[in-house]
Amino acid sequence: MSENAGDRDADWGRTALVTETSPAEVRTQLGRNLTYGLLDALGRSIVIGHYDNRAFPTEAELARQHGVSRSVTREAVKMLTAKGLLSARPRQGTIVQPNSSWNLFDPDVLRWLLERKFSVELLRHFNQLRVAIEPEAAALAAVHADAADIESIKRGLDRMVAAEEGMDNTLDADIAFHVAILLASKNPFYAQFRDVVSTALRSSIQFTNRIKGRTASVTDHGAVSDAIIRRHAEGAYVAMRKIVGDVLELIDSADQESTSKRRLNAQ
Repeated sequence: MSENAGDRDADWGRTALVTETSPAEVRTQLGRNLTYGLLDALGRSIVIGHYDNRAFPTEAELARQHGVSRSVTREAVKMLTAKGLLSARPRQGTIVQPNSSWNLFDPDVLRWLLERKFSVELLRHFNQLRVAIEPEAAALAAVHADAADIESIKRGLDRMVAAEEGMDNTLDADIAFHVAILLASKNPFYAQFRDVVSTALRSSIQFTNRIKGRTASVTDHGAVSDAIIRRHAEGAYVAMRKIVGDVLELIDSADQESTSKRRLNAQ
């Protein structure tokens, strides 16, 4: 995740767009790490479509606009290229790639997409991916988790209980529980999925909590934990499948309600 991202989230793309702000002021807004600050600003502006109908600036132009060195802009552009947002072609310069080329498993890209405009469809797609991975990860955790993994899962659940009493952050606690299970699966591919889960779950949990009017069910999460501790792989699978399946049902219900309201307003 980009450094200082939390400090910039509330002010969408403020450094990315060319305004009358001086390069020195723009440079200050990028934060302490200029490369990651520029990466975040440019990534956001690409995702919101700022460059859809205009050419992407050259490195020299970016350096001048943002008051940074050419080496900083070069590194930021390389990172955006690695994320699939940009490509460099002979005699064409650097161009913005279609969103079908963007790396959705990159936490920065996913975060920019989720922040761009809240999308129920994007959350549905994410949770459809979760339902294909997390139940199996829970089943694997029941088989392969070691003592340290079990303690991490217990701590995650304890944090969720504490959050219910206002002594911890509900989002952080919920995410810690799910990440602990991914790591406990001992599958390196599932383990690398943790950054995507952490990024997208933050939006997904906030959305579903608003619908339910409460936080995630500690009882349901406890059922997953208990099954893993008892080494009951099938039970862990079913319990985790229920958690993610309930989220998908909430998303579908909210989407249908929103569609019905739009139709009524259009009449």
